[in-house]
Amino acid sequence: MSVLVVGISHNTAPVSLLERVTAADGDSLHELVKQAAGCGHVTEAAVISTCNRLELYADVDRFHGSVEELSSLLVGRAGERTEAILPHLYVHYDDGAVSHLFQVAAGLDSMAVGEGQILGQTREALRLGQELGTVGPALNSLFQQALRVGKRSRAETDIDRAAPTLVGAALEQAGAALPADAADGSGMLAGVATAVLGAGAMAGLATATVHREGVRDLVVINRTPARAERLAETYGGRPAPVDALEAELARVDLLVTCTGSTGAVVTADMLRRARPDGRPLTVIDLALPHDVEPTAGAVPGVTLVNLASLAAEVHGSDAAAEIAAVREIVTQEVAAFLTARRQASVTPTVVALRTMATSLVEAEMARLEGKLPDLDEHTRGEVLHTVRRVVDKLLHEPTVRVRELANTDGAVSYAAALADLFALDPDSVTAVTRPDVPDATVSRTEHRGSQA
Repeated sequence: MSVLVVGISHNTAPVSLLERVTAADGDSLHELVKQAAGCGHVTEAAVISTCNRLELYADVDRFHGSVEELSSLLVGRAGERTEAILPHLYVHYDDGAVSHLFQVAAGLDSMAVGEGQILGQTREALRLGQELGTVGPALNSLFQQALRVGKRSRAETDIDRAAPTLVGAALEQAGAALPADAADGSGMLAGVATAVLGAGAMAGLATATVHREGVRDLVVINRTPARAERLAETYGGRPAPVDALEAELARVDLLVTCTGSTGAVVTADMLRRARPDGRPLTVIDLALPHDVEPTAGAVPGVTLVNLASLAAEVHGSDAAAEIAAVREIVTQEVAAFLTARRQASVTPTVVALRTMATSLVEAEMARLEGKLPDLDEHTRGEVLHTVRRVVDKLLHEPTVRVRELANTDGAVSYAAALADLFALDPDSVTAVTRPDVPDATVSRTEHRGSQA
């Protein structure tokens, strides 16, 4: 089996297309995972879904048929002709798929390089696959290692501090439009009345960021009052219902919105009514699909920052040294993972060979006892020990060498050659099962952390 990735992201597609492909509520994401797992040549499947990427990961037994089926799932979400979408998709296979996932988890492939939210989203992809039963040993091992790579990258480098989050990048881009009294030494947003629209993971990140930057007044607006109350209380703000949105727009200096709604929540007409005098208002729209009508940027006094305008700027991070350090970590981890995987691939053959050898020893000892029924126990023990030592010595070099050779490009053929040389029954090789999937519930603590 081999791992295949088919995806679309901010690196390959315009925001307008990403909006259609990545828009997904919980039910549709569950359905997508099940559809991927149900493809003809797929044995395991998981989906990483964020505001700027949608990636299908699968353990497959055939490359071409699997690529076509998984690609069709993404094409179907776009609502456009196949030939218009295919150029924006990317495919990674086997070793390339491992490398890609490790880079994603480490934050190297994010719109804001080094941002930490992708680690929680990778956890969520694994958790959902486990919950739906679409993740088995292959993807579990791969995703668990990717999470470790992401954690190691952030523990051993300053990539998460040196590179901006999407929220931080948006605030920097909007900095010139913020009130002049913001720069009083207390933080970027000192003296700025701020509203956050939404209460999900991205909204939580936004709220934490603006709080850290010293906002004067913070209001959290959400359709679910309890969620708004919890988030507002955590950061010393106040909650407000969504029907108070227009009134809040009339009084704040900054709006950060990330609701996950399927239609525009903030319209140009709403902003005109809320700010008839054209007073300055900065609006940061971090949602896909967008929460704010693109024409809102033309309303007098309104400065609109959205993912489309961010895409061109956030790659210019000055964290070159940190990025290089993380790339080195990823390179090391990919090499180690592939070595372990290749060695594991020959394990069933080695186990089957030693099992066959043990059976032969037992059969020969039984034959000897039949010919020499009066053989005393001590002598029998010495003979058994000697035969076992001879067998072990004969098998030692082939089994050690096949593990070493598994690190070369011919890993699969070497295992097959070993099986052919010793005439191993193919069923005895496939019968060597792997242990149960480890960490089958991605640690609930980690999952809760991904929602923060």
